[in-house]
Order: sequence, then structure tokens, then C-alpha cells
Amino acid sequence: MTTRAPSATALSLEDFYDLDALYTPEERMIRDAVRDFVRSEILPSVADWWRDDRFPEELPRRFGELGVLGATLPERYGGAGASYTAYGLINRELEYADSGMRSFVSVQSSLVMYPIHRYGSDALRDRWLPRLASGEAVGCFGLTEPDAGSDPGAMRTRARKVGDGYVLNGVKRWITNGSRADVAIIWAKDEATGDILGFVVDTSTEGFQAVDIKTKASMRASVTSELYLDDVVVPASDRLDVVGLKGALSCLNQARFGIAFGVLGAAQACFDEVTAYVADRPSFGQPLAGKQIVQERLADMLAGITQGSLLAYRLAQLKADGGDRPARVSLAKRENVRTALAVARAARDLLGGNGITTEYAAIRHLLNLETVATYEGTDTVHTLVLGREITGTSAF
Repeated sequence: MTTRAPSATALSLEDFYDLDALYTPEERMIRDAVRDFVRSEILPSVADWWRDDRFPEELPRRFGELGVLGATLPERYGGAGASYTAYGLINRELEYADSGMRSFVSVQSSLVMYPIHRYGSDALRDRWLPRLASGEAVGCFGLTEPDAGSDPGAMRTRARKVGDGYVLNGVKRWITNGSRADVAIIWAKDEATGDILGFVVDTSTEGFQAVDIKTKASMRASVTSELYLDDVVVPASDRLDVVGLKGALSCLNQARFGIAFGVLGAAQACFDEVTAYVADRPSFGQPLAGKQIVQERLADMLAGITQGSLLAYRLAQLKADGGDRPARVSLAKRENVRTALAVARAARDLLGGNGITTEYAAIRHLLNLETVATYEGTDTVHTLVLGREITGTSAF
């Protein structure tokens, strides 16, 4: 039996529908710079970081030097003024290495810098954004609580107006970057009005404490913490100019957009790994790549990644035009995470026994993606968002 080799004009398995031709020269340049950085400085070590439950302390400044922190923000605040497509591609390249890398940049950019830029005073912008863009400062986003995840309106953290400021008390959980953060965006319920308010909190403030969660079997190359706020005093000037859950949810919408791109990087990494593996792995006298069922699964992986890439690119176009309605973002986050999980699971299975070792990337990506499927809105929550959009009836 002979196997026909691919021709010299074989289609790219990284960009099967030639989306590259639709990106601007600047978008391609940004993507390629991040890709080079990831392949040279992240990929050789990230499996060790994951096994050691470690996020290197030097990475924030390295990301700042690369220009990926707050990339879409204006240059006056340290951003690059980049397009949303460029930001999406940054996330994809980072998550090719590990979801923890993308998560850091996503939290810093979408959940910390974005609300300060959109809802903060000029003084807050000048104080924090340049330092966050350079990686000199690290930020975190405190919304989720031990008993308030998918239902953030049930938060127990309280803000009490006292004189010219507020006193915050409560606990936040599953907070990326928590113990590394110099600044925290904290959402709390006003004791007097019941309104949800946002605050920019300097983590050196007395009464603020962060404790890392060390029992994770996922996102181990990422810092995840609990935050304790015990009579933390915040000046009224450090309150964000937004009232209600719409403020926090607008930040999550930004982060979910990045996830829709990012998870495709994890999927591509698994696909690249397993296609190389089956080409060399012998089984019953020929490489696994020559088996029909293997080719079917590879075809399904390629189709899912290609469909997800088209979906993400179109969402970026809509976002640039102000058309990134929450339901559209929910669909992209839900579908692309599902795709990435399916690819990672299939890759892990095709790797056989090798697939459960961290010498291969598939199991690490698979475990990370189980977390990505849960945070920034679970699969179920996004399903109900879409259901409400379809029927006009909330089923929450």
C-alpha cells in the first residue's frame, strides 16, 4: 500500500481558510512577534512551570516589553492602540503555550485596565494604566465569591460609605493574579442602596490580604487566590463611575472575547502535536496516520478549529463596529471552548498512554480548558444567555 505525500501546494493546517490574507500588516506583525516570543521563551519551559505550580515573577515585565498588556488601549496610557483582531491573535498565540499565559494577559488587559480606562477618573488612569501596561504593576479582578459565582448579584462583599470614602468587607475566590496584584478591581454591594459598585483598591491597603489556592489540578502555571477584605478603606475618588452589574459584566464581555480566540491556540497546539505523533507512531504495520478512524478524528479537529477561527474573526469585526452584543460573545465563548475541549480530548486519546503524561501537551491543555469552560461564565450560563436571546424569556 502506498501513501500519497501532500503536494507542494498543500493547504496550511494552521490557517486552512487563509484568514491570514484578511489581517492587516500590523495585525500580522503583532501576531508574529508574539508567536516568536512564545516559541522561544515560553514553550521550552511552560510544562515545567505547570508541574511546579509556578508563574515566573519576571513574566509581567516581559509581557509589558512585548506590548501585549492593554494592547487595544491608547498609546498615551502605554497601550498599542491595536485592533481587536490583533488582541484576539495575541490571546491565541499565548494560549498555544498554556491557558495560564493567556489568562494573565486577559485579566490584566480586559478585567483591570479596561475598567480603569472606561470607568476610572483621569487620576486613576494616569496612576495605574502606564504601570500596568509595562508590567511594573499587576492587577486582579475581584468579582467571584465562595457562594457567588454564576450569580454575582448574590455577592456578600459590602461597601459602607464612611465620610469621604468607603469601607469594604468580604471574601473573593478564584482570583487570577490575586497574590501578585498591586491593584485589585473589587465589586461590592452598597450597604445603603444595594447597588453594586466597583472600586480600584491598592492591595497595600491595610486589611487587604491574598492567599493562594494550592489544590488545583488545572491552570497550574497561573496564580489563583482568595482575597480577604477586612475593613479596607478606599477613597471615594477610587470608586469606578458605574453602578450595577453592568459594569462588571462589561469587563467580562471583554475577557470572553479574548477567550474565544485564545482557546483556539490550545486546540491548535494539541492538533499540531497529535498530527506529528500519528505520522510516526507505528500500529499494525503502518503509521497511525494511515488508519481511517484516525484520519476521521483529525478531520473533525481541523474542521472545528477552522470554524472557530472564522467565528472569532467575525466577532472581532463586529466588536470593532460596536456589534459585540453579549449574546454574540456568549456564543463564541461557548462554542470555541467546546471545540477546544473536544480537540484536546481527542488528541489525548490518540496519544494513548503517552497522552496522560505532561511530556506531551494535550493533557495539560485539556485540564486547563476544563477551567476555561467554567470561568468567565460557565457553558450552562452562556447557553441560558442564548436561550434568553432566542425566546425573550430568562431561565436563570
